Amino acid sequence: MKIEKIKTLGELIKSGYTSKSIKDELRSNLRDKIKSGKATFEGVHGFENTVIPELERAILSRHNINLLGLRGQAKTRLARKMIELLDEYIPFVTGSEINDDPLNPISRFAKDIIEIKGDETPISWLHRSDRFFEKLATPDVTVADLIGDVDPIKAANLKLSYADDRVIHFGMIPRANRCIFVINELPDLQARIQVALFNILQEGDIQIRGFKLRMPLDMQFVFTANPEDYTNRGSIVTPLKDRIGSQILTHYPETIKIARTITEQEAKLDAVQSDMVYVPSLARDLLEQISFEARESEYIDNKSGVSARLSITALENLLSTAERRALKSGEDKTSLRLSDFMGIIPAITGKVELVYEGEQEGAAAVAQHLLGDAIHTFFPAYFPKIEKLEKQDEKTPYTDIIEWFFAESGFELLDDCSNEEYERILGSIVPLEILIKKYQPKLEKEDKLFMKEFILWGLVEYKKLSKDRFSEGYQFKDIYGSFISKL
Repeated sequence: MKIEKIKTLGELIKSGYTSKSIKDELRSNLRDKIKSGKATFEGVHGFENTVIPELERAILSRHNINLLGLRGQAKTRLARKMIELLDEYIPFVTGSEINDDPLNPISRFAKDIIEIKGDETPISWLHRSDRFFEKLATPDVTVADLIGDVDPIKAANLKLSYADDRVIHFGMIPRANRCIFVINELPDLQARIQVALFNILQEGDIQIRGFKLRMPLDMQFVFTANPEDYTNRGSIVTPLKDRIGSQILTHYPETIKIARTITEQEAKLDAVQSDMVYVPSLARDLLEQISFEARESEYIDNKSGVSARLSITALENLLSTAERRALKSGEDKTSLRLSDFMGIIPAITGKVELVYEGEQEGAAAVAQHLLGDAIHTFFPAYFPKIEKLEKQDEKTPYTDIIEWFFAESGFELLDDCSNEEYERILGSIVPLEILIKKYQPKLEKEDKLFMKEFILWGLVEYKKLSKDRFSEGYQFKDIYGSFISKL
């Protein structure tokens, strides 16, 4: 007989079921997962040797937890993943507002019904997916929202005095008894509301309008906070911090590989789009490098962070840019181009906080700077380094390309040109093909056009060619030729 088919208190006692606190439940199931070698927080990447071990230690220690980190560092995801460490089902007294444990009731309602019905007390089963409560801390949150208040309508319907504890309407926290309760952006919670959490965290007491109820709530609290919030919008009051068992620092992905894994897992791409647009590996790496450059940029406030959501939404925009271009050209298939990266600017501008210098440049210009910086960083990994100072008349690996532009006066690359036209234009620059054969001989055929364009953008970043944007595309020229033409 499945345990969740038990319907009365008597049957539950006869089955030998034993109650556990939620912290013991999490601890017990975590121990089993660690012993079996299974991943405890599957789908969360880059924290395997840093955040997750600390989180596991906090759970084993039965601590309430504060996840402290910049935006887009998977804090809420980690909290939601804790659901998987709960038992599949737990029993509660049917009709209880606060999920009373039938073997250890704490509310007046549950105690009264067990006293009246005894072993015939009806019980229900709560699935672990229903044991997660989440509240975003905002300045308008009240004690009544979180803890509760006297309900005059209940008092009138039951014909009870306001002095009777049965007229209390429980708030979110008591209703989350025996559950995981997450308060996001804790510093945004007013200090007086934070004070109301003291006793709940330490002693389990709650007070509502003068009622002193001894209700040892059984809860796992998880708080999330941004360290910058401590000084900008509010702070976590010291006695509350003192009552939180473990404070765990999160961080951004430390490598391009991890960042790619996260982006590819989270990006919402449909099969039609993925089949239509081929994305070279280099393009995916460049996309992630943009976030890394943003976190170091002099134009961006690095204290506010650059969310992992930047890369996720940028990938979605990138594929949509290529898809739209192919649809306009009447083509069923296309390959991503470097010029398609202009389509990700809206995904960048809304996700970075600019400092004064960045505001002066403008958000769109900063986004283009980040793409240029990413190309500049990656270029030496694929081709010989371009020195700032070169001897006069010295032949370099790029001399033939630069001379081609001097002789041909450059070319225009339109945003919406067809695949055939794109291939023809880049194919006409013979020195590009020679350079790739020499330094990237194992390059996949499908990636060759992207690599050719990457070389051109790289030479622009290293000041060997010039690139001008016009309404319909780009114009690439020899840097000296374009200078002479302006005279």
